[in-house]
Amino acid sequence: MLTLKAAGLLDVDTGEIIRPGILRIDGDRIVGIGGEPEGEVIDLGDQILMPGLMDMEVNLLMGGRGEKPVYSTVQDDPPLRMLRAVGNSRRTLRAGFTTVRNLGLFVKTGGYLLDVALGKAIDAGWVDGPRIVPAGHAITPTGGHLDPTMFAAFAPGVLELTIEEGIANGIDEVRKAVRYQIKHGAQLIKVCVSGGVMSHTGLPGAQHYSDEELRAIVDEAHRRGLKVASHTHGADAVRAAVAAGIDCIEHGFLIDDDAIDQMVQNGTFLVPTTRLADAMDISHAPADLQAKAAEMFPKARTSVLAAYKAGVKIAVGTDAPAIPHGKNADELVALVDRGMPPLAVIQAATINAAELIDVDDRGRLAEGLLADIIAVPGDPTEDITVTQNVRFVMKGGKVYVNN
Repeated sequence: MLTLKAAGLLDVDTGEIIRPGILRIDGDRIVGIGGEPEGEVIDLGDQILMPGLMDMEVNLLMGGRGEKPVYSTVQDDPPLRMLRAVGNSRRTLRAGFTTVRNLGLFVKTGGYLLDVALGKAIDAGWVDGPRIVPAGHAITPTGGHLDPTMFAAFAPGVLELTIEEGIANGIDEVRKAVRYQIKHGAQLIKVCVSGGVMSHTGLPGAQHYSDEELRAIVDEAHRRGLKVASHTHGADAVRAAVAAGIDCIEHGFLIDDDAIDQMVQNGTFLVPTTRLADAMDISHAPADLQAKAAEMFPKARTSVLAAYKAGVKIAVGTDAPAIPHGKNADELVALVDRGMPPLAVIQAATINAAELIDVDDRGRLAEGLLADIIAVPGDPTEDITVTQNVRFVMKGGKVYVNN
């Protein structure tokens, strides 16, 4: 038995700080709240306990010190990517994020789902990192967003990917692509429904896949019990994604009121990744991509608040490494800056995220739930920036940070 003792703990449903904060841990679970400490006691002083945070859009296999995206796309082999991911995973966990969705590779791997392997290594205790819900390879049409042509206009035959690596055209191919990801361990499917800011694929809001292809992707995933997340910016593309039954819109920078209404009616989640509109360095990007960003980023700063006010379910996601791994809490601060209440933002990183990934064993500090617990130096419902200064991290009853 282990007891965490702190000044208080946060009830993420009500926003109440319960004082003092006493949590009893047995194995990987919370077994008691309040009362007298038992067993070994970790005294965290004036800290506030809260559930481990969740990031619903990362790519741990990319980013990190020294990476140059254009060159790494053609130079980095799978072992090097995995070694980079080890450092990114450790930084993410130490920042207080104990669960993430890894949303899709778009590199040459020979069909290997590296995020699946990374998650297995973390679960086995070989490396430190968050719990991973892996998507394998993002599914996109030839020349679409997350075809590696997003980084450079490669010549024909250079870095051509296979169906197994997510490049799929037509109903038969997209079905095969989904089935391949599921066969090799994907726990959700990522699809590119529209273009993006940093890709040489035309208008960022333009719909990539036909309605029929989108329905086929959703049908394959849902029949196997997997959700579908979609990289989608344009309002028309969002409407098509929602109509096809896609479960979650990533980014949604260009959504309009009608698209928002459709999301509300269908219970479609939004993972807004709004911090990247402030933090993403595009100073060295080609002029056309900088022009896209200049058009889209201001809209990204307003669309999330409109969606929240209308009742869209919001879950936190960073699109790291669009912002650096380990700086994930910057997204929480950005959402508050956009106008969301701090408690709603905390819920987006805890109970809403848990709902999105269909788990009921985390996201709160409650008996019987996983002991995924962090401590911050103050009340996050009053000052969300304390989540940028996590002092204590426990995942599954094991302490990873205690400062």
